This record gives sequence, structure tokens and C-alpha cells, in this order.
Amino acid sequence: MSAKRSGPPRPTFTEQEALQFHSVGRPGKLEVIATKPMATQRDLSLAYSPGVAVPVLAIAADESKAYDYTTKGNFVAVITNGTAILGLGDRGALAAKPVMEGKAVLFKRFADIDSIDLEVDSKDPDEIINCVKLLGKGWGGINLEDIKAPECFVIEQRLRELMDIPVFHDDQHGTAIIAAAGLLNALDITGRDIATTKLVCNGAGAAGIACLELLRSIGFRPENLILCDTKGVIYAGRTEGMNQWKSAYAIKTDKRTLKDAFEGVDVAFGLSVKGAFTPEMIKSMAAKPIIFAMANPDAEITPEEVAEVRDDAIMATGRSDYPNQVNNVLGFPFIFRGALDVRAKTINMEMKIAAARALADLAREDVPDEVAAVYGARPKFGPDYIIPVPFDPRLIWYVPPAVAKAAMDTGVARKPIEDMDAYRQQLSARRDPVANSLVQVYARLRRSPKRVVFAEGEEEQVIRAAASFVHQGLGTALLVGREDRVKTAAQEAGIELGEGIEVHNARLSTRNTVYTNYLYERLQRKGYLLRDCQRLVNTDRNHFAACMVALGDADAMVTGVTRNFSVALEDARRVIDPKPGHRVIGLSMVIARGRTVLVADTAVTEMPTSEELADIAVEAAGVARRMGYEPRVGLLAFSTFGHPQGERSTRVIEAVKLLDHRRVDFEYDGDIAADVALNPELMTAYPFCRLSGPANVLVMPAFHSASISTKMLQELGGATVIGPLLVGLDRPVQIVHLGAKDSQIVTMAALAAYNVSG
Repeated sequence: MSAKRSGPPRPTFTEQEALQFHSVGRPGKLEVIATKPMATQRDLSLAYSPGVAVPVLAIAADESKAYDYTTKGNFVAVITNGTAILGLGDRGALAAKPVMEGKAVLFKRFADIDSIDLEVDSKDPDEIINCVKLLGKGWGGINLEDIKAPECFVIEQRLRELMDIPVFHDDQHGTAIIAAAGLLNALDITGRDIATTKLVCNGAGAAGIACLELLRSIGFRPENLILCDTKGVIYAGRTEGMNQWKSAYAIKTDKRTLKDAFEGVDVAFGLSVKGAFTPEMIKSMAAKPIIFAMANPDAEITPEEVAEVRDDAIMATGRSDYPNQVNNVLGFPFIFRGALDVRAKTINMEMKIAAARALADLAREDVPDEVAAVYGARPKFGPDYIIPVPFDPRLIWYVPPAVAKAAMDTGVARKPIEDMDAYRQQLSARRDPVANSLVQVYARLRRSPKRVVFAEGEEEQVIRAAASFVHQGLGTALLVGREDRVKTAAQEAGIELGEGIEVHNARLSTRNTVYTNYLYERLQRKGYLLRDCQRLVNTDRNHFAACMVALGDADAMVTGVTRNFSVALEDARRVIDPKPGHRVIGLSMVIARGRTVLVADTAVTEMPTSEELADIAVEAAGVARRMGYEPRVGLLAFSTFGHPQGERSTRVIEAVKLLDHRRVDFEYDGDIAADVALNPELMTAYPFCRLSGPANVLVMPAFHSASISTKMLQELGGATVIGPLLVGLDRPVQIVHLGAKDSQIVTMAALAAYNVSG
């Protein structure tokens, strides 16, 4: 197998960016949000005293009621002592907190599981065990993390014996499950039988031993598994550097070194260090070798190095910039999701095998458009695609049901699921499609980088955004500005203007004449003289940047930091026309409490007619599809299906009739009030409503109502609002709000490069 892509350069961020990410705004990555209203005295009485006494007494009488009345059933504790922090070693319990917060964020992002991080300041296994045991009543599960071997084995085993909730050391079992999934598919592709396949594993720590334990359980013969550590092969009778866990995998063999162990084997697992595998070792393997070099951040051997000596290898690594990434995020969120949903007492071997087989099966399925959009091509099951990717939307409803069923079949489920199809639908509803689509946007750009022009290139936050855009491997950043001012601003801000960042001085550009003539041809019958167009190109960065995009010198444009949206839009529209057959609109993404809704038109059409409302609905639905989910469009009014009547509602009703005549291919209905459109319970009062569920695209009756409502949600409701996104122009342009932060500029630059309009 040849290495097909090397991916973006590492690192994709600077140390300062990482520190800023964790410190800006509210420090850290987590917060606690109330799930019940706390607005009135009655709310407080129910939440605390005296109302809280009722569930207290119910739980005291029957502890299982804690799953019904508290967060226990959707709550995981992420616990560490910081002795083995992801490639950094023993840095102490508190230093591990950013990693544990990150783990908690991944639980929430991928499986909608709430979690808390606990850093135990002890290296004594007994103290850690006692601490977790005494605190553990309130949790539905425990995820142990970054605890060094062999203590991690002792801690996990004792906690599993002492507690009646799932205890899972992800460094061990997460890696093992993902690797096993990929290996099952690699064996199938190469035509191997598990019973006769020979494997060497270099690395006898937590992950290495867990891998061999799982491989034995899925059918590998013990005599065909060779485990190596820094001292060589772990063979029967060896005494140096041994412990009870290594001894369990000692076999009778005359091989003594890692090089010896490689000779003739079918599979090599690396859970060790960079450079541990040599080209000579790879050469000595059997035909069609399978190599999982999983050391992080740098693999035991790179795909390029393997490709130089073998053209028949299947390879996986722990890195995202190569095919077949062994990424634990494919496992732990979904394993816990299934375990929590059946109130499992433990996560047993059968549940781990079920997760591995589900992941393996998923990689064999046809890839949906969402994943294909990320790759720029449609991955197909084969040597370069044996493991699903983390942003595959099917993971949430593919893996947890398999885990839940295994728990039920083995008798560890306390709340069996009766309707598995309904359960899958429920899981699918937990996923936030737009948040997932943003992951797709970034991943797609890393595979197909774009040239984005940042019109206000002398502003510090714009320069920061451009540097971040490049560091993240999203493409080339073109800064419009005067070289000396850009360099001075960058130097004062401590930003490196390295490879991938270009500065374009509008006045000195060799393309000025071309841009001027292009603009004059467009504007000569709108009161502009040639010298007016020359002045716009020379002195106005928006016009210069828009000309770059219009004439193919850049793929997309972002602006707005120093000008109002309407002014920037007017500048862009002098240069770029609407896409033929489309209407220019503003579309905002509102993300609140795990739910995302697109709102239109939030920026362009002030008082739309019925015809314009219908056009807006069509444009918004198209963006919804491009962002990864099926549109359900609610055309909003102050009324619901004719009551009360009014002029604005009449226009909405007419817009619905126009959509009927157009026979569009998405769900829509109106006139409908916002609460009815978003609340399925209220919607049941109108059984004739055409929407099959809550609306995820809202078409507002006027610009002012759209703008006011989204801004109120952002300030009062704590919603995240992305946009307005500019939709409908023939070339991608996005406009940020005045004074936007660098992270917001990067997001809009990425959306511009992705071209949400299609």
C-alpha cells in the first residue's frame, strides 16, 4: 500500500493558540447548566426545599429510582491520577485536568452523555480505589483515564468487583476495541482465518495487554500471539521485567527479540514508541502484512516508510492525517451510551466484542453523503478504509444498540430495551447535525484546501484568524493590506506570517487593470466612470477582494470586521451577481441546548413578499441539505393556521401556496407560530400539519423579526448563533459582524471556503 496523502503539517496550531482556546471567555471547556426552569419561587421550591424531599424519600426506599429522578442514568465520571497523560507521562493529577475536561466534552459531543472530571491526587491504588468507591453512588458509569500500568489493572479490576456500574479504562479497552474492529476487516480483505493468523504486539502496557485479551476472545489462538516489551519477547520462563499481567501472555517460543518476532508474522500491533518498527522488520513479515502502528503522536513506522519496502501492506495509525485512524472516540462515547441506556452493571467482554464487530460492520456499509462530503470522494471498504471515521453520523445509532443487546443477552442489563428500532431512532435524534456538519466542513477543507481572501488584512484579529486558518490545514490565507502594516501588526501580536499566508497590496497588484476593467464593465451604466472603478479597486479592500474571487484568483472571501453587514454586502454585490435562479438571503444557525435551527432571512430582505418568502424557503432548505440534514421548514407568523388573521400572515399563507405550485422536495408548512413549529406537543393540536417533526428551518415573516429574535436568543437564552451566512451569490462570500473575534472569523472563512450555497 502506498501512502496516498500526508495530510496537513504538524502541529496544526501554535502553543499560544492552545492556551488561548482554553482561557478565553470562561476558562476551561465545561459548565453546568440547569435542565429545569429556575425562574419562579415555585420552580425553586420544586428544585430544592421542600419539593426535593419527595424524590429523596423515593430513592431512600428504592435506590434504582435515582435513575428516574436524578442525572445518574446519563452521568459518567472521568477519573485519573495523571500518571500517564496521553504521551506526556506522569505530570500530576492537576495537569491532567485539561485532558479530562476534553474527554468529558467528547462524551457530550458524540453521545450526549454528561460527565464530570475527577483528578485524584494519589499514586496509591488502594487510595484511588477507596476514593472512587465512596464517591461512586451518584454516577452511572466510570471512565478511568491516563493511569499508568500496572496500577491501572489493579484499580480497574477492584472497582469492577466493588461497584455495580460500568467501570472502563479507556486507555486499555478503547484502543483494543477500535484496533480489533479494523483488524477484523483487514483479515477479511487479505483472506486470513483468525485461528491461523500470527500477530506480534510491541508494547506490554495497558493498551497492549488489553488488545491481546480482546483478540483471544474473538478467536485468536494464544500460541499465535507474541507480546514484546522493551526487553524483547515475553516468553515462557522469562523472569526479567515480568509481572502477573505480562506472564499471562508468555508463550513457548525460541524468539527473543522484536526483530525475531516479526519474521513471518501476518499482523504487527505497535503500542510503543516512534521508530520501534524498522523497514527490515516490515520486509520480513508474511505476504499482505497488516500493520497497526498506533503510537502517538508519532507512529512506530510511517506509511511512507512502509510503502518504500512493501506494496501489499494494509496499514493503520493513531493519526488523523493518514487513512485508517485508530481513534478511541469511535468507542468510549458509544459504548457508554449503550451501557447507560440499559443500566448495565458492568461492561463485559461480550459488550466490547459487540462494539468491535459493530464498528467493523459499519466500515463495510455504503458511505453516506455526509461522510463523502468530508473526503471529497466516497470512501469504499478496502485497504484504505477498514475503520469508520469519527464524524460518521451513523455511529450514534449503530454501536450503542449492539452494546445494549450484548448487555441484555449476557444478563448485565437492568433495564432491557423492548423496541430496538425505536431506540435507534431515539439515538439518531440525540445527534446535532449542524455541529457535525461543521466537523465535516473542516475535514473536507483539510482534504481539499482553498484560497480564502481576508479583506481586512491589517486588523490583528484578522491576521490571527488567517494564521489559524493556515495552521489548521484549511488552505491558503490571502491578506489584503499594505505589507509593512500587516507585518508590523503581526509582529506586535506575536503572529508568524509563515508559509501559506500571502499579503496582497491592492494599490500595487499586477491585477489592478484587469479588476478595474471588469468592474467598469459591470458599473458603467450605473453612474460609475472608469476612474471611479480604479479608485474602488485601489483603495477599497472589499472591492479588490471580491474581484479576486470573481475572477478566480481566490476561492472565497471573508470580510465585515470593520464595516457594517449591509455596507459590506453592498460592496460585494457590486462585484458578484446572485447565482442564476437563486435569491440572496441571510441565514443564521442557532444552536441552543444541543438543538440547531436555521433561521432566514436574517440579513437581506427587509419586508419579503409572498414570492420572496417562497424563494427564501427554497434557499434555506438547500443550505440545510448541504449542512447534512433533511429540512423541515416552518414559515412563521404571529398566527397559527389562520388565527388570528393579519396582513403578514396572509403573505405567509400565500407563500405556502406558491411552494405547493412549485412542488418542492422538502417538508414545509405555515402560517405557524414559533412555539408550535418547534414543540411537537403543541403541534399535535394540528393533526393536519405537514411537518413530520419539529421544524429545523424557520422562515421569518420579516428581516426585523429574524434579526431581533436571533440576537435575543444569543444574549438572553445563551444560544450560539453562527452567521448570518450569506447565501445565493454566484461566488462564496461571508460577512462577519463588526469586531468579530478571530475564532468567529475562522469559522466564517471555513464556511465561505466550503461554499454553503453549493
